[in-house]
Amino acid sequence: MHAELILDARNATGESPVWSAPEQALYWVDIPAKRLQRWSALDHSLQSWEAGEMLACIARQRDGSWIAGMQSGLFHLNANSDGSLVSTQLSGVEHALPGMRFNDGRCDRQGRFWVGSMLMDMAAGSAVGAMYRYQAGQNEPLTARLSGFIVPNGLAFSPDGTTLYLSDSHPSVQAIWAFDYDIDSGIPYNRRLFVDMQGYPGRPDGAAVDAEGCYWICGNDAGLIHRFTPAGKLDHSLAVPVKKPTMCAFGGRNLDTLYVTSIRPADDLSDQPLAGGVFALTPGVGGLEEPYFAS
Repeated sequence: MHAELILDARNATGESPVWSAPEQALYWVDIPAKRLQRWSALDHSLQSWEAGEMLACIARQRDGSWIAGMQSGLFHLNANSDGSLVSTQLSGVEHALPGMRFNDGRCDRQGRFWVGSMLMDMAAGSAVGAMYRYQAGQNEPLTARLSGFIVPNGLAFSPDGTTLYLSDSHPSVQAIWAFDYDIDSGIPYNRRLFVDMQGYPGRPDGAAVDAEGCYWICGNDAGLIHRFTPAGKLDHSLAVPVKKPTMCAFGGRNLDTLYVTSIRPADDLSDQPLAGGVFALTPGVGGLEEPYFAS
């Protein structure tokens, strides 16, 4: 299947693509560039906004604003037409060690925001990453709901919201887990191995769930996006012309396009000149609209 380049974005680390149906536009972030970006499917225009610190993941609010996981905590963001990005901290976080930031995050089906933390020095291999949950009106500081991860990633929820998927991207782990998820309390339990990615090409990175309940995960370092059934069986894999796809998201007018962000490494790019670009695939199945943050 041909992957279409929709934007030669040259992102250092493109992440957290989110489709906005009212605008027919794709939003995503470039983490080290501290940038929020928007590509319009209507006129192919690009807009970008610069944040004050690393911006890792975003979720929409119904008024067009955003909730975001950054370095020092969770923020409310207003991306204005004049190019300004107004940020207001919602909650700080006490990371386990210096040199940490938030990474992958999204809302559950009820609109609670989940986000994971990681040590930026991945080579250290320290399992100090954790998962946090934030909901509107929460006054207490963020506390870890799940812990013991090096690079928590691949967060996604089944269509009915009763299964939470989560991975660890670190080369020493490369596992995807499934949890039962209490939709009333927002508590995950009954953790079990969903897929051992050591047996498949690529490290597990960002993910999405389609309307049939299958789990799509980017195979970082392999240039692939894998589709696993709810039973954890590989259905098929799609290729992109870069080594490090980071996260996928369903979008398009009928939610039948799979958008993929990627990383542009600092080394030789002769065999992947489009690294850091944003791509579109037609996977043959529809997706689900990303939940709004329940503000």
